[in-house]
Amino acid sequence: MGRDLSENSNTEKKKVTIADFSKMKAEGRRIVMVTSYDYPTSIIADDVGVDSILVGDSYGMVVLGYDTTIPVTVEELLPVCQAVKRGASHSLLIGDMPFLSFQISEEDAIGNAGRFIKEGRMEAVKIEGGKDMAHIAKAVANTGIPVLGHIGLTPQTATLHGGYRIQGKNAHSGKELIEDAKSLEAAGVFGIVLEMITEEVARVITQTVSVPTIGIGSGRYCDGQILVLHDILGLYPRFVPKFAKRYTDLASTIKGAIGEYTSEVRHGTFPEEKHVFKMDDAERSKLDLRQKS
Repeated sequence: MGRDLSENSNTEKKKVTIADFSKMKAEGRRIVMVTSYDYPTSIIADDVGVDSILVGDSYGMVVLGYDTTIPVTVEELLPVCQAVKRGASHSLLIGDMPFLSFQISEEDAIGNAGRFIKEGRMEAVKIEGGKDMAHIAKAVANTGIPVLGHIGLTPQTATLHGGYRIQGKNAHSGKELIEDAKSLEAAGVFGIVLEMITEEVARVITQTVSVPTIGIGSGRYCDGQILVLHDILGLYPRFVPKFAKRYTDLASTIKGAIGEYTSEVRHGTFPEEKHVFKMDDAERSKLDLRQKS
């Protein structure tokens, strides 16, 4: 008897772990990460074989329509994490800790990180901030929860630092970013996201720290790359960041499909006969007799 291999594709793949990230850096293999915010896209990303899926607080902007990531809460992200977990069994799953879920105190950070692991069923968390947040990253990591750091442009605090600007444009800021990375490495993070950092500085950071660097708008020399899924698919209508590559234009495809559906409903051409359910002849004749009586 034949087997549907698509149903077993995930079980036949090796589960990606924290240790694999370090091994990939040592071997010079690029790490592939994407964001996902639902069950269907996590299935697809996992089936393709991406190394890691981040349930990012960017969910607030690209799905909920917030202007920034700041309003996003732990309560909003946990069901999203659960949905992604149900779809992905191969990729390393990371929950993005939103604004004020970790900055208040180490105890608060540990508690919220624990929720991402226990309730959200994630395997690691991401925390924004450099040396100023290194003690928080260390406290969480010391509890046994793997932490992915994040420096450069940190969207949760971008408005406090002049908006969404390229980081590391001069030697002074470049050295500060290198120190941020070193502080996070010392704190015990298993990797560091570098966002919108000049390529030169990102390259030095990647060569300096022992943990993998994951770039987003930080050039060609990071150990891996991450993009927001909606940027990859062309599903976010407001803007396309310079660093993002749009691999398809699903917004136009979806718009065309919905437009065609709208037209057919209004003109009475949908549904067609093949889309309807019918009674058998005997039951229909009974219905006809009742109508006549």
